[in-house]
Amino acid sequence: MSEPVPSITSAPEPLAVDQARRTRSYLIQMSIRVVCIIGAVLVDGWVRWALVAAAVVLPYSAVLIANSGRDQVTHDTSPVTPPAAPALTELPDTSPDVPNAPSDPSATGAPGAGRVIDHVDD
Repeated sequence: MSEPVPSITSAPEPLAVDQARRTRSYLIQMSIRVVCIIGAVLVDGWVRWALVAAAVVLPYSAVLIANSGRDQVTHDTSPVTPPAAPALTELPDTSPDVPNAPSDPSATGAPGAGRVIDHVDD
């Protein structure tokens, strides 16, 4: 017995394979029903009534099983979560009470420091 080949896609089972499986299941159960009917004619006692009951119930269960349809397989499609970004470092303290601190923030070269220019397109 060989191992099943793992699926790498979420493609469903082909329709022809699904129909063949359902047809085979129905025919097997109806064959068992025919055997139950023939057995009910040949035997006597409580076994006859058990075979008659099985012959009555089997068509209902065979139709339910055959019409159960294709198996719905769900695959995990959740997105990959990226790793957390490293924590940002604090900007240097440019308060006036710090010695040698420049008074102009653009002179520090710190990110976000500089002049703001209002530009309007005509």
